[in-house]
Amino acid sequence: MAKTETMENTAMVKSGYAALANNDLMAELAEDLTGLTLRYDRVKIPSAASPVFEVPGENGESEMVKELRGVIVLQHPANSYYKDAYVGGQNPPDCGSYDGVTGSTGQECATCPYNQFGSGGGQAKACKNKRLLYILPEGELLPQLFALPTGSLKPFTDYLKRNLSKGRRLSSVVTKITLKKATNAGGIGYSQCVFSCERTLDPAEQAAIAPVIEQAKTYASGLTVAQMQQYDDLPMADPETGEVIEALT
Repeated sequence: MAKTETMENTAMVKSGYAALANNDLMAELAEDLTGLTLRYDRVKIPSAASPVFEVPGENGESEMVKELRGVIVLQHPANSYYKDAYVGGQNPPDCGSYDGVTGSTGQECATCPYNQFGSGGGQAKACKNKRLLYILPEGELLPQLFALPTGSLKPFTDYLKRNLSKGRRLSSVVTKITLKKATNAGGIGYSQCVFSCERTLDPAEQAAIAPVIEQAKTYASGLTVAQMQQYDDLPMADPETGEVIEALT
């Protein structure tokens, strides 16, 4: 066997993603969680000005990291509309949607007057459109949830389009996410996500994470509007552009 082939096979064995196939971990996880409610850990951007991400640590304490790296096993809309300005707390939105198609009130998102530009003052929408990313770090069994800020929707859309144009779904590649300083139309600086593809998963890795993808889909299908408030603790948006307005420090 050629040396290159040997190195590639060794890398596959050591890969945290391929290693998931070596044990019946998903079945064991389901057994251990019997009677309990599974809740994925969250990744946050502490503030619009933050140059780092806040991620869950080993002992329940948060850690600050400059980049996220993992497979986006699932991603979907997270739209929320508050009749009164959201000021935090446990109050759920007056209407929410986890598919971007139909709101909890039965209103179609595409034709909803609150989901049109200009409905929230200036050119912004009264309904805030975010995106939930389920990111599976290598060596982990459960993905982490990241509520993508409004100001990062465009670079994410561009990244998604680049991968789809090459025939790749985000669940088949390792993605790296960093933060860069950006400026909105009002001259206010904020941190914007930057996405890059590190590598494509090999067939063994893709097969190994398939159960994780299905579990994430099941998790997402069980989300309720009452849970939306936990993803609405992001900075306020510029009424003209919809971008975050908290100044960089």
